[in-house]
Amino acid sequence: MADGATPSTAPLDPAAVDPETAEALDGHHEAHDGSMAARLNWLRAGVLGANDGIVSTAGLVIGVAAATTDRGPVLTAGLAGLAAGAMSMAVGEYVSVSTQRDSERALIAKEIRELRDEPDAELAELTGIYESKGLSPALARQVAVELTAHDALAAHAEVELGIDPENLTNPWHAAWASMVAFTVGALLPLVAILLPPLGWRVPVTVVAVVLALAGTGLVSARLGDADARRATVRVVLGGLLAMAVTFAIGSLVGTQVG
Repeated sequence: MADGATPSTAPLDPAAVDPETAEALDGHHEAHDGSMAARLNWLRAGVLGANDGIVSTAGLVIGVAAATTDRGPVLTAGLAGLAAGAMSMAVGEYVSVSTQRDSERALIAKEIRELRDEPDAELAELTGIYESKGLSPALARQVAVELTAHDALAAHAEVELGIDPENLTNPWHAAWASMVAFTVGALLPLVAILLPPLGWRVPVTVVAVVLALAGTGLVSARLGDADARRATVRVVLGGLLAMAVTFAIGSLVGTQVG
């Protein structure tokens, strides 16, 4: 599953477990429901959208600013890049996540057919999976039987496919999150290059972009439990490289045309 497997199909209910376990759960609040995967899905799309909006728009406006001192072309290029990029991100996320959702539905439909036509084989398969996780054959069989009796489809979908049938990925969430985040990210370099005086617009934009990219790098690292310093440096260096290349191209083209 592309956007993270669902850790559990339902939150832990202290009333449904023995008193000792319930006491241990008291005060321990950790998300275990399938909505966490959905939230991470649109958060991921939002962070990526913001990062793309910052880098692509910054590179575009700095390249144009290097070619001309007029604000009109810079504003026009920035707004055009913002609109095109936001729509491209939204459509791309929608198509990508829709394809993933279609695959999830197809896998669930296949699992439903197998549970209907070959229940014994499916029970044996579930038992084997739990044995491979370290349970004894007898306990694995007991777990498989009880989970199958409770909700056979949910048990098989979670263990075999990493899918929660009640919480499939939503392409609209990802599309809107990506489009809005791209727009917000793109506005920062656009405003940064339009407001300062002529001699300061490129330096101010570079500083604003570096700070913004450092923020998105930190957030993406936190979401993925990755090393924050490495992720931040990687994102910032990529943005600086993009701006340097477009500035060089803009300067060259502006000189040749002028």
